[in-house]
Amino acid sequence: MRKVMFAIVAALVVGGCTVTTDHTDGGSRSPVHIQGTLPPGDDRPGATPPPVPRRDTRGPVLWSRGDSGRDVRELQARLRQVDWLHDGPTGSYDDLTETAVKGFQARRGLPRTGRTDTVTWQRLLRMTREPGQWELYLMGGQPADYPDRRCLRGRVLCISKTSRTLRWMIDGRTVSTVAVRFGSQYTPTREGVFSVYWKSRHHVSTLYGTSMPYAMFFSGGQAVHYSADFAARGYAGASHGCVNIRDETAIAAIFAEVSKGDKVVVHW
Repeated sequence: MRKVMFAIVAALVVGGCTVTTDHTDGGSRSPVHIQGTLPPGDDRPGATPPPVPRRDTRGPVLWSRGDSGRDVRELQARLRQVDWLHDGPTGSYDDLTETAVKGFQARRGLPRTGRTDTVTWQRLLRMTREPGQWELYLMGGQPADYPDRRCLRGRVLCISKTSRTLRWMIDGRTVSTVAVRFGSQYTPTREGVFSVYWKSRHHVSTLYGTSMPYAMFFSGGQAVHYSADFAARGYAGASHGCVNIRDETAIAAIFAEVSKGDKVVVHW
């Protein structure tokens, strides 16, 4: 019997447990008591282990409703590439952008927050390509470049093909700036120095039958005028050689100020 007990004790010591044979209560319990080690904070049998904190794997929020800027433009341009956004880019994180982000997130099993967190952004990056300049400014809003030196004197419609903008200038001071669209490679807008020779508030093209409100003619049939197509499609389209403006309020104000004989400079 002593050999058997010695073997049990040796086995339990090797197994990492403590054997207790002394009992002061004089009871009839088994002389072998195995004392194990419980998980930290759990000192009683059957206790529930403490919960393991869950880590938020979405990462920080990069942009959300109310934000604005170039990064928001890129977000909107990429959402357009995957057909989750059909307006803009505007550079402002508005309700349409929030709705588009929610749809993108829901389709890919991400939390439907409408906020662009790191995980949402990385998923969108993998599905899209780097947007070009005129994808970012598809509907206008781009900054104007420095005016041509020929625009710095007198009353001038200073039109840049590089930045696709028109500055209405008086004696070197910019009164207003708007985005413009030009003709296609087959019907290019002429470059050079011209002057306004005719204004027609409710003009309709005799060649194409299209409406040309607030037309200010400067070279043959080419004019600066409002374009509903530009307002709707942005730089996805082109004119037949005219200088299109999509902001009707702005062109109405310019039309009211420009006079026959005012200079027009179209430059790169």
